[in-house]
Amino acid sequence: MLFDVTIFPTNLNTAGDLARQVEDYGFDGLWTAETAHNPFLPLTHAAAATRRISLGTAIAVAFPRSPMVTAGIAWDLAEQSKGRFVLGLGTQVKAHITRRFSTEWNAPVPRLREYIESMRAIWNTWQNGAPLRYQGEHYKFTLMTPFFAPTPMPYADIPVYIAGVNEGLCRLAGELCQGFHVHAFHTPRYLKEVIIPAIESGLQKTGRARADIRLSCAIFVVTGSSAEEMQNHAVMAKSQIAFYASTPSYAAVMELHGWGDLAQKLNAMSREGRWSEMWQEISDDMLDEFAVVAPPDELPHKMKERYDGLLDRVGYYLPFVPEETDKKVIWDSAARVFG
Repeated sequence: MLFDVTIFPTNLNTAGDLARQVEDYGFDGLWTAETAHNPFLPLTHAAAATRRISLGTAIAVAFPRSPMVTAGIAWDLAEQSKGRFVLGLGTQVKAHITRRFSTEWNAPVPRLREYIESMRAIWNTWQNGAPLRYQGEHYKFTLMTPFFAPTPMPYADIPVYIAGVNEGLCRLAGELCQGFHVHAFHTPRYLKEVIIPAIESGLQKTGRARADIRLSCAIFVVTGSSAEEMQNHAVMAKSQIAFYASTPSYAAVMELHGWGDLAQKLNAMSREGRWSEMWQEISDDMLDEFAVVAPPDELPHKMKERYDGLLDRVGYYLPFVPEETDKKVIWDSAARVFG
């Protein structure tokens, strides 16, 4: 089991130092996310500052970018990092695609399939000189001239991970991808009964084995060196769980556990703008289903125990900020177990 961290640099000039610290800790990989900042730009700094760790997006939102644009970014990062880059893509949800990005939303699973296929067709053209002739329902690419084609390189087989919660994207990952980003909003039961069987169904469809795909997840954790710190982390985790539970696209997780009515209540609260109250609807028993709860020294051991045989890459759903005194002990304990 590999241990990764996620960084959220608010200043690009700090990304290289953060990445170097991740590598010095002995961790295996570094992920960035598309939240308040671009997910790709910090990885150029990280690639220059490190030599060993994998570097990837968890995730970059696919549909607002043309596959041609994403293919080019991934190509450059793969070459710069000497093959350590992992392209992690996500569909996001309809409201964000249409209202935040002002782009089209339709058939997310078939569209993401074509997105991946067309990128690989583009990479094949750049690497092997094959004519670019991708024709799909959502994407069509038929023009590539030498002026716009990068030269071949040794790292053209770029691994693609996708993220998801529901079965369709899980099956697609099993068919086409090297990895799957399991959403933090999951339970071990949902992982065992829904996600993994759907991925295995996709693997079987294309004659692949479980070893051909890696499951990765940044996991909700509640930790701290005092009762006060534990309580603060619990409130933060419950707030995040309530936020995701209020999203209709993720209702299947709640329904599996018989919490469908609560999901509807949380959705109504979110529409009323009652965000600060929602965490109180998440019981301690629910928290235990969604999060690993333990003091720092026990946390990595409990993580291993809980996800052994289920996940291949794990991390904490916490930003990597080791210079903060109250956070340093968390990363030190992880390094002793995983580093």
